[in-house]
Amino acid sequence: MHPLLTIAVRAARRAGAIINRASLNGGALNVRSKRVNDFVTQVDQAAEEAIIEIVRKAHPDHGFLAEESGRTAGAAEYVWIIDPLDGTTNFIHGFPQYCVSIAVEHRGALAHGVVYDPVKNELFTASRGRGAFLNDRRIRVSKCTRLKESLVGTGFPFKELSRLDLYTGQLRNLIQDSAGVRRAGAAALDLAYVACGRLDAFWEMGLSPWDMAAGALLIQEAGGLVGDFSGEARYMQSGDISAATPKVFPQLLEALR
Repeated sequence: MHPLLTIAVRAARRAGAIINRASLNGGALNVRSKRVNDFVTQVDQAAEEAIIEIVRKAHPDHGFLAEESGRTAGAAEYVWIIDPLDGTTNFIHGFPQYCVSIAVEHRGALAHGVVYDPVKNELFTASRGRGAFLNDRRIRVSKCTRLKESLVGTGFPFKELSRLDLYTGQLRNLIQDSAGVRRAGAAALDLAYVACGRLDAFWEMGLSPWDMAAGALLIQEAGGLVGDFSGEARYMQSGDISAATPKVFPQLLEALR
């Protein structure tokens, strides 16, 4: 395992322990609304602080792009892209579908990624050119070749309600053209599920880089394709992401159009 990935794994597990401890102790959560339908708790903040502390001890010159604390050291060669608790709304309600997502970007290219599900103790890891793994076992996207036979994941555009009409049109197409559509509420984990074959495809609009970075690398290293709704590699900038097995990907793009 690459040394930077080892640090990312250690940080993700530390954050996961904080999240699990909070979910088990039954204490009151201090929930704050960042904007409509977008929440943060003291657990998000504590998990993020733990991740950054571990990384800074090993690499004080690295930069960060984190959901709660924003961007620091913007000119750094290495940037850690962090979502300490993807699926905060699920966590608040005790719905067990959330995760820690950490990616490392080197000179603007994704190099390493970790998605950790503390509920199931499932650790997804990937390094550029070295494959993707689930609990140290190699994973691949599914062998599905037809959208009609695909189980497709999605997320509602709750941060961009002005695009709801566009999304409902896409959803209508995918309900008609696929084997089923699922919305679980944690995009990073949905992308990891595409990487390991539990989902055959995924799309969502209005995401942030920390929602997508680690999961996108997992899918690419597992043999899948990732792009925006035109199939281009600008999903990190646009926030619109589509991902699928190689044969399903063009069919997904057509349905999204």
